[in-house]
Amino acid sequence: IITLSDLECDYINARSCCSKLNKWVVPEVIGHAVVTVLMLISLHWFIFLLNLPVATWNIYRYIMVPSGNMGVFDPTEIHNRGQLKSHMKEAMIKLGFHLLCFFMYLY
Repeated sequence: IITLSDLECDYINARSCCSKLNKWVVPEVIGHAVVTVLMLISLHWFIFLLNLPVATWNIYRYIMVPSGNMGVFDPTEIHNRGQLKSHMKEAMIKLGFHLLCFFMYLY
C-alpha cells in the first residue's frame, strides 16, 4: 500500500515501484496456497473455505499476466485505465482480509 501510494504521489518512478511489488508476488502466491492446503489437510473447513477464494484469485492473477509484461505490476500499464486505483483497492482488501485472518488464527 505504501509503495503504491508513493507511486501515486510521484515519490518513486513506476519501474522501481513495479520491481519492488513484483518481487513479492510469487512468495505471496506460494504462501497463501500452502496455508490453504494446510487448512484442508487439518480439516479446518471454515478457514479453508475463507482462504480458497483469495488463493484462487492470487493464482489466477499470476497466471493471467500477458506475455511481454514485467509481472503482475507492469510499469508501462500501471497508470493506464485506472490500474493504480484498482491495485490500491485490491491491496486494501487484502490488508483487511489478512487482519481478519490474523485474529481468527489467534482465536
